Amino acid sequence: MDTYDVVVVGGGPAGEVVAGRAVGAGLTAVVVEAEAVGGECSYRACVPSKALLRPGAARAEARSVDGARQAVTAALDPARVLARRDRFTGRGDDTGQADWLDGAGIALVRGHGRLAGERRVEVTGADGTVRTLEARRAVVVCTGTEPALPPVEGLDRIGAWTNRQATTADAVPARLVVIGGGAVACEMATAWRSLGASVTLLVRDQALLTGWEPCAGEEVTRGLGDLGVTIRFGVSAVRVARDETTRTVTVETDDGTALVCDEVLAAVGRRPRTADLGLETVGLPVGEWLPVDDTCRVTAVEGDWLYAVGDVNRRAPLTHMAKYQARACAAAIAERAAGRPAGTGGRQAWSAEADRFAVPQAVFTRPEVASVGLTERAAREAGLAVRAVEYRIDDVAGAALHADDYRGFAKLVVDETRGVVVGCTLTGPMATELIHTATVAIVGEVPLERLWHAVPAFPTVSEVWLRLLEAYGL
Repeated sequence: MDTYDVVVVGGGPAGEVVAGRAVGAGLTAVVVEAEAVGGECSYRACVPSKALLRPGAARAEARSVDGARQAVTAALDPARVLARRDRFTGRGDDTGQADWLDGAGIALVRGHGRLAGERRVEVTGADGTVRTLEARRAVVVCTGTEPALPPVEGLDRIGAWTNRQATTADAVPARLVVIGGGAVACEMATAWRSLGASVTLLVRDQALLTGWEPCAGEEVTRGLGDLGVTIRFGVSAVRVARDETTRTVTVETDDGTALVCDEVLAAVGRRPRTADLGLETVGLPVGEWLPVDDTCRVTAVEGDWLYAVGDVNRRAPLTHMAKYQARACAAAIAERAAGRPAGTGGRQAWSAEADRFAVPQAVFTRPEVASVGLTERAAREAGLAVRAVEYRIDDVAGAALHADDYRGFAKLVVDETRGVVVGCTLTGPMATELIHTATVAIVGEVPLERLWHAVPAFPTVSEVWLRLLEAYGL
């Protein structure tokens, strides 16, 4: 049996940060990983998807300015785009990130980790050998999620794409059908259409990005249409089959139509990777999410020893929020290891309170959309007295200079009682870069009267902040 202060199960971004911060606090730590160190984000999600999306966005930006437009006449080079993606992902080679763990003084044990009772983790290696790790202070579960396939007959038999195949494919499919209308569906439709695929989206709902402000889904719908993506709202796939001779796939829908394509991407949600985690050994239901408090301590287990960080706790399933939770979790573990209480609340370093009111999101479609905080609807449902302020970013001088055909939209949600911003949604070029200003305003609870004195430089797109405050009446 090997003993460490902290045993981390899962070597993705959350696990790396927890272990690194624990070691930085003077504790010992080990990371258990069955696949590649770096996790889904590094090899099959955030990094490769943005690598696929950026070339099309760069080309569109150049063509949005007269004088540069004339210099950009060719289409994207798919082979070079895919090669550039592979340079970022190393095609799954985790040598660099494994070396980082070693350099940081973090042990790495490769194999499948399962809880084996209080403070114990059994790791089964590729050769079948079992090694038992014991935690003096904490076991931290950072196993993340995996794609959930929708209940479509035959989908599990055709080799359907999930985010994993959609971000790592070595060739552009001639025809791609995407099932879903969320962020992954919209981004992958954008990326593969930019590379030359014919793309059809099958969206069960009547809008894209349904959890966002309506303007976000409307703008992405327009943008995908401009790219040539076909979107069918209110339609669900019911049956799929692959022809073994031609390798084409026929997708039958609930409105009686049939689509023939080369690949099908299922992008309808995620489920926790907890089915084979040994949760039953500590009295937890198998295969379920792991509810936690603001220090990421699993609330259903007594004692301060079991934590769950990142997507697996379902609080804010985004890589940047997983890293944020990891910093808070490691701080809480260190505080408790030192014999000091680490209660929730009070804006302490060990309390991941931003999960509840200031989660930034960025979708790299064309146009980009970004948000943070509450939508107007969510704020009203929470009982806040709110006022929404909207402004077309197109009317900002800096935006017109940035692109001849700039199109963007901004919306603020203001808590009238406190006079602070509680939500913001932006669409258009650079929206994903502009959203952090709103994040700071929300987290800092900056009064609007004070925010008025944060003067944006002219002529920048950020001047939209001045216009929003003017529209509010300041």
